[in-house]
Amino acid sequence: MPNAADILIDTLIDWDVKVIFGLPGDGINGVMEALRKRQDQIRFIQVRHEESAAFMASAYAKFTGKLGVCLATSGPGGTHLLTGLYDAKLDQMPVLAITGTQFHDLIETFTQQDVDLTRVFDNVAIYNAHVSDASHMENVASLACRSAFSRRGVAHLSIANDVQEMDSKSRSKRNRPKHVPNRYFQGRQVPDDIELDHAAKILNDARKIAILAGRGAIGAQEELRQTGELLAAPVVKALLGKTALSDDDPLTTGGIGILGTEPSQAVMEQCDALLIVGSSFPYIEYYPRPEAARGVQIDSDPQRVGLRFPVDAGLVGDAKESLRLLNSKLTRKADRSFLEQAQRAMSSWRQKMNTMETDQSAPLKAQAVVRAFGQRITMNGVVVADSGQNTELAARHIDLGTENQFAVSGALASMASGLPYAIAAGLADPKRPIYAIVGDGGFGMQLGEFSTAVRLGLPLKLLVICNGMLNQIAWEQMMFLGNPQFACELAPIDFAKAAEAMGGRGFTIRRFDEIEPTLADAFSVAGPVVIQALVDQYEPMMPPKMPKDYARNFRDALPDTPGHEAIEKNLSRSPLREMMAAGEEEKDLSETTTDLPGTP
Repeated sequence: MPNAADILIDTLIDWDVKVIFGLPGDGINGVMEALRKRQDQIRFIQVRHEESAAFMASAYAKFTGKLGVCLATSGPGGTHLLTGLYDAKLDQMPVLAITGTQFHDLIETFTQQDVDLTRVFDNVAIYNAHVSDASHMENVASLACRSAFSRRGVAHLSIANDVQEMDSKSRSKRNRPKHVPNRYFQGRQVPDDIELDHAAKILNDARKIAILAGRGAIGAQEELRQTGELLAAPVVKALLGKTALSDDDPLTTGGIGILGTEPSQAVMEQCDALLIVGSSFPYIEYYPRPEAARGVQIDSDPQRVGLRFPVDAGLVGDAKESLRLLNSKLTRKADRSFLEQAQRAMSSWRQKMNTMETDQSAPLKAQAVVRAFGQRITMNGVVVADSGQNTELAARHIDLGTENQFAVSGALASMASGLPYAIAAGLADPKRPIYAIVGDGGFGMQLGEFSTAVRLGLPLKLLVICNGMLNQIAWEQMMFLGNPQFACELAPIDFAKAAEAMGGRGFTIRRFDEIEPTLADAFSVAGPVVIQALVDQYEPMMPPKMPKDYARNFRDALPDTPGHEAIEKNLSRSPLREMMAAGEEEKDLSETTTDLPGTP
């Protein structure tokens, strides 16, 4: 007779789970034995830290659309999962977390590792159950999987050590065996006809329309392009929607926000209507002013409609189907001037980025390395970035197409997510090459996980931006509050040597003329590779258009910031000089104008 752990793993197999990420421990010995007996049906990936297991489960769900599953032992094993699980929660990914506890009759007696993980997980989980016995497991395991899919979030099952090995002899009269189907039922979701007509009227009447596309628009690129063409509307992309349209598509102005482009910001400031497609981009200051533009939003989750902008029409449904229905009601704009203006601005922006990417000055500039790295990414490559200045570099200086996959820790924006994401990508589709751009801060947090990539033999090319700084934090200290940079310096780690020590390959780039030959050598290696680029730690992280308060704060903080002379030198280079000057000019104008149009 199967025990509770057997029932759990058999249920996951029925739900088409192929991979579980985790770390063994005595609190989950029963589950580990059930996995051992089913190695031919489900794969257990041992990680070096439970936080990585949760990040991998979240990323696996992003890359495959399937259920991501992570497993941890009692007490600290379970609590270590939390950061990665919040990543899944905030980015609406279906993930199941399985944790153990101590023996059922010792819970709440102050025994070793006596942590009530159902209480701990109460905020992160949309379904959260403590399994009482094997008969209970048959019901809740299936419901946990269904809940993760249907509510797009984290489900959690906590199982006492001894309960895992109990069989299902005891069963209540109302709990009939096999009364739960182990599959997910999903119907066709389309917007209401009245809302479609309303949305079409708003967009047909508007003169200057902007489209904001997020992760929900991925897979709907043909429909999205048709919408943009019909409305002569520039497509601005939230970071998670980077591959919704190719970066070189003439319809797009690229990213938005502090990591974005100047044309995208101008489009959002000048439009009189905004169409949001599958995005909950969180930075409200980069949206149009509510009184200046009418809004239409497409989202599969009605709770998300109107979350960031007071939209007039909400289309609840799948982006592809909703856009198809909306397009049938749109009239092609004869006036293409708003789109053409954005395209000219985008051409100018690309010239600015090219100036930064071809800068051969010393110390080495990160933009040059990232651009060269990006040019070697294959058409079907999977790209991940960590959180920090490396995210900005990947967003601006790597062009991807719709056949690429791109992922980051979106709404959580957690450091140390990049490497676990890359490993999950390699397991999601072993045929696709994997590329990661991380910073020395985030990579140092989960450095040991590189040995997991080595053990799995993944085709990973990992670029580490080594500037010896938590650079995004340093610039936030200066720009957001006007405080001098403090405590952001990092002790050096030779990541190339660390990669070699873990059985991989390591390479180092120190000068501009080393970029191409070093990348050529690194990309000729089949297995996991670390390429560390030792770059200028005083290179500014500039918004696309420096707000006047950022410029003022930055100037106030600069004299007391370590390395301010080097920072000033970098700011004298084009186009950084012009980007900074724009903010300072706004500062001067604000003395006579209290409310400048277009200021975020």
